[in-house]
Amino acid sequence: MTRISRLQKKFKRLAIDAFLVTDQKNIYYLTGFNLLQGDGCLLITPQNAIIITDDRYQLALEEFESDEVVATISRDYYGSVNKICEGLNLTVLGFEDSISYQLFDVFDELMTSDIVPFHHLIERMRLIKDSTEITKLRAAAKLQSAGFEYVLSIVHPGISERELAIKLDYWMKMHGASSASFPTIIASGTNSAKPHATASDKLIMDGDVVTLDFGYYLDGYTADMTRTFAVGSIDPELRDVYRIVNEARELVIAKAKVGVHGNELDAAGRSLIEEAGYGDEFNHGMGHGIGLAVHELPVTYAPGTTNVMLKNNEVITVEPGIYIPEIGGVRIEDDIVVTHGGAEIITTAPTELIIVKD
Repeated sequence: MTRISRLQKKFKRLAIDAFLVTDQKNIYYLTGFNLLQGDGCLLITPQNAIIITDDRYQLALEEFESDEVVATISRDYYGSVNKICEGLNLTVLGFEDSISYQLFDVFDELMTSDIVPFHHLIERMRLIKDSTEITKLRAAAKLQSAGFEYVLSIVHPGISERELAIKLDYWMKMHGASSASFPTIIASGTNSAKPHATASDKLIMDGDVVTLDFGYYLDGYTADMTRTFAVGSIDPELRDVYRIVNEARELVIAKAKVGVHGNELDAAGRSLIEEAGYGDEFNHGMGHGIGLAVHELPVTYAPGTTNVMLKNNEVITVEPGIYIPEIGGVRIEDDIVVTHGGAEIITTAPTELIIVKD
């Protein structure tokens, strides 16, 4: 079954006659057509999938080959949705609850059909990757790993975090990436104690640990990888912290297989960090789903996520970290494919502590 037909098959159980998709990534997932900047929507009826957009996309849609998708060209996207629903006597229309209040107000005023919100309906379909998606994610992860090797080849005392991020961005795009999926994190020295520090004008100095966390789109899918390395001699405590974080990563990956609950996966690594006395210095989840977005279902693996259970062909991150104020931090993040037999690590960059010497 196609993704569209799988969605249509759900209509009876959901008690809806049609479903309106406004999220750009969900439209792309269902149809393969990319509506930039949210220029339009996708109406799924029991018989059709109708892209409703304006004439800027007319030529692209004429070239778009699909046995399932048709198009309506209009500047009045949602007026057209209402006319189609009226013409087909579709009386109950489902929609994504992630829309803005402003757009909901438009729906509420305009639609003559009943409108019913749904939470993560398409996102739950996206959670399990098919073989084509996994192939694309493997390729994205391979490029990430090569990008890390490039960073190691150019980093030196005196280069700024920002300059390093710019050079990495250029290299990734020259090697096939379309764009970053989030602002690249390059955090050196005490900045590395901030889990979500962005690249600043700080110069990387001898004795710094450097955390590099980056993700780039390749053929529509993004990897998400973090490595921490040292420039010159570093604080002995950080060497020990690195060992603990890396062992925690290994324990989580060894635990990851179909049927494991999110809290169990988290505990596999977090318990080691807590036993080492750094529980308060690990202040985020153990990982999250990736795919068309850098954060997608499952949103996080953390203590208390008993309602999340690993499924076959999920692709998730594993990213334990320890962050010590005024000293520095360590995070190591891999992307893995979950299977019945365990985890396939698709980020292939080395995970041992690398010390860059000038």
